Amino acid sequence: MSDYELYYWSAPFRGQFVRAVLAHAGKTWTEGGDTEITRLMALSASEMPAPFMGPPLLIDRKADFAIAQTSAIILYLGETLDLLPASPALRALTMKVVNDANDVIDEITLDGGRQMWTAARWRDFVPRLKKWMSFWEETGRRHGLEKASGFLLGGDATGIAPGIADVVTATLWSTMTERFGAIGKILEETAPMTAALSRRVYELPSLARLAARAREDYGDVYCGGQIEASLRKVLDA
Repeated sequence: MSDYELYYWSAPFRGQFVRAVLAHAGKTWTEGGDTEITRLMALSASEMPAPFMGPPLLIDRKADFAIAQTSAIILYLGETLDLLPASPALRALTMKVVNDANDVIDEITLDGGRQMWTAARWRDFVPRLKKWMSFWEETGRRHGLEKASGFLLGGDATGIAPGIADVVTATLWSTMTERFGAIGKILEETAPMTAALSRRVYELPSLARLAARAREDYGDVYCGGQIEASLRKVLDA
């Protein structure tokens, strides 16, 4: 039996952060699938494993505990698997990175597709995207990150391996830039240390396997639907 049950759509989007942390920690999980997610979302709050409006939802089978919301899930995994830094400051910064990553993918999908991308909207957004990227670059610089070495917040408790902040960073930028080469070019120009860190971390065997599995399972899909189609249209242009 696997360690966890994860409910997230068949896409390497928000749920990929959770998948990456589980993979990095060497944990096993099964996925409920889109049909089961739809069924659970239709239940009343009292019938749900944990009240949730939408995935991801994680069930820790050993602890008999369910939790929703990406940041809450990653905090729970970090606490229970001893993956968070020791100091309160670095723990808080780790969760800031997670929340910033969530904000970036919300913005890259125009708040889940409330609007569609147009050439004008994308042109106006690029400076804001670059500013987001600069946050990662400056955070890393303040903690000793260099293009060929180092970590975003100094690494895990040992300082010689990536921490959750690095895993989330690599998942955010590697997944996005692999599917949208134009964004990859912006990242390389705006935040070269962040781009290099993302490559180094995503080349770790556990995360490389996860990326290969995502490519096999989801193909070129990022978030799916009309919003992804509109994004591809403006970036291809």
